[in-house]
Amino acid sequence: MNVLVSTLVGLLVVAILVAMVTRRLAIPYTVGLVITGVALALTGRHMGIGLTHDVIFDVILPPLLFEAAINIHWKELRRDGLPILTLALIGTIISAAVVAAGMIYILQWPAAPAILFGVLIAATDPVAVIAMFKDNRIEGRLRLLVESESLFNDGVAAVLFSLVLAGIHPAGAQAAPVPVAAALLLSTVGGGILVGAACAGLVLLLAGRTSDHLIESTLTTVAAYGSFLLAEHFQFSGVLATVTAGLVAGNFAVLAEDKTSRFSPKGREFVLALWEFIAFIANSLVFLLIGLTLAGMAFSRLSGLAYLVVIALVLVARALTVYPLCLLFTRSRWAIPLRAQHVLWWGGLRGALGLALALSLPPSLPFRDEILIATFAVVAFSVIVQGLTMPPLLRHAAVVPLKQPLGHK
Repeated sequence: MNVLVSTLVGLLVVAILVAMVTRRLAIPYTVGLVITGVALALTGRHMGIGLTHDVIFDVILPPLLFEAAINIHWKELRRDGLPILTLALIGTIISAAVVAAGMIYILQWPAAPAILFGVLIAATDPVAVIAMFKDNRIEGRLRLLVESESLFNDGVAAVLFSLVLAGIHPAGAQAAPVPVAAALLLSTVGGGILVGAACAGLVLLLAGRTSDHLIESTLTTVAAYGSFLLAEHFQFSGVLATVTAGLVAGNFAVLAEDKTSRFSPKGREFVLALWEFIAFIANSLVFLLIGLTLAGMAFSRLSGLAYLVVIALVLVARALTVYPLCLLFTRSRWAIPLRAQHVLWWGGLRGALGLALALSLPPSLPFRDEILIATFAVVAFSVIVQGLTMPPLLRHAAVVPLKQPLGHK
């Protein structure tokens, strides 16, 4: 226990120093963390903690998802609901299909691992995207579109991953019967949303009986972790549960007006500050751990050409997701300018969730190591290359403010 605590304290000290340096150098904080993690790993010192599925799912992911969700206003989300859901639902399927087809026909992967990789790598990373928006002080509709699409995209990708994995057997891919797949989809999605809403409802009920800001903030912590763990226990979507809990708690308590909020004014202010702090800690740990793990990966298992193909497939798949789907709204009140579409495309970074899904694959699964290595390669490119080039793209896109959909007040 003492070793673990000292390791965590040491990593947080490193994260603080990285934050100070990156802000002075005007480079993304997440990029600095990954590079620092790689450098620490190359020193040969064992840190005593590693990046595992349990660490990401049970410790890091819930607070990051919850903090993002409680800051999204329902009214704004509803105004842009159609393009957001289109990108998150249809877009995730298109992205997964394009990557899977490329892995099968270009790299000659078997269908089962190709489909699994396509689905898990379709999960964009709201953690890195949100951090960059905060660093560059980007607000308004552009931030709402990117953040909301990333959050719902993660939920869709996680559900699809569960469905695909459930239909794969040791001998290869075998499609589950349609009624079984439909029932699994309904229970995974519906169960996750219901659990999240129930946990948030309980928090709101209890919060109405107190005006203590410490109790109110503790209730939100229970909602974030409790909804995720409870949903996963019943094999529902923990991602959707936590996002739902965050949206409900945010709009009925944290972001609500004084007359309608279930939280006290001091509680609302304290909760927002608390979750910003918790997200900073979780964000720091996950990207440092990504860097530490990258240095020890056996990247020689795949050729250099294979990595180029995989990264190109992911970028092309994201482009085929964003531009054609945004074209559907060109002549509507939801029109998205081309500059914003560039941000949606290049800002579709991959990170924690994709890694967690890859790490959860059973050891006996064919091509598991190749899937894991390819995922880490895409995440490394995404965080470092896309991360370093996102700030100027964000500043360029923000030169012309994104118009609100018609009907905005």
